Amino acid sequence: MRHTLIIFFAITVFSILSTAHAQLNQATPAILQDIGVDEKLGNTIPLDIEFTNSDGNRVILGDLIEQGKPVLLNPLYYDCPVLCSLVLDAVFKVVNEMAWSPGRDYTIISFSIDPRETYELAARSKEMYIRDLNRDGAEYGWHFLTGPEESVKKLTDAVGFRYTYHEQTGEYLHLASIMLLSPEGTITRYLYGAAFREFDLRNALFEAAEGTIGNTIDRVLFYCFTYDPSSQSYVPVAMNIMKLGGLATVIILGIFLSVFWRRERRSSQPPTYELK
Repeated sequence: MRHTLIIFFAITVFSILSTAHAQLNQATPAILQDIGVDEKLGNTIPLDIEFTNSDGNRVILGDLIEQGKPVLLNPLYYDCPVLCSLVLDAVFKVVNEMAWSPGRDYTIISFSIDPRETYELAARSKEMYIRDLNRDGAEYGWHFLTGPEESVKKLTDAVGFRYTYHEQTGEYLHLASIMLLSPEGTITRYLYGAAFREFDLRNALFEAAEGTIGNTIDRVLFYCFTYDPSSQSYVPVAMNIMKLGGLATVIILGIFLSVFWRRERRSSQPPTYELK
């Protein structure tokens, strides 16, 4: 009986492992092969693409990008039942956590990938998120757009954002991702997931702006971090930290020697006497 149980256990474990191995080696479903992100870092998006803003007016993409301000690009569709809402909520949450504000320090462009959606849908989303954000000037720096299929495809192709329409569910399938652009429209960073760290977004915006936003402390801090694609976050750079540590040591040593030399100089001078 003992041997029978051992054999049965071994066969069961082998069957489970074989099934798991077979499942891992199955080909990716065809519908999922059409979604993903092909990173195009360093490429510049076309700035002459035409969209419709939340007021129903036609706008040119380049006119929404202000001089010196980086851009957070947020592909979505407003009637998305789950993922887009999660990503948009995540963008709102991290923007709300930052001291930097859209409109003043950077620009957010949320655009629909569904050409059937109307500007009224965009207007409802904008009204809700701008109201909850409650930042002065944010309504001028966070744009909610819709557009024809030609415009949508032109922009999504430029940033490598691949998606597909699932007829059975009537939904668009895509990855949860946002892109960061320089003030010239150059793609500088991709961030993924349905949650974003405040430090990662701040660093990505700072990187995209090439130091035009943030204070001296931000610049020193960000100098010590670099983006790690494997963890999709910013990680410490040992060499830069060592350089700053060495610089700090030199400065402290310089201050100490300066104070020491002053004291030595004073002590070496002959005393002065007042004549009465």
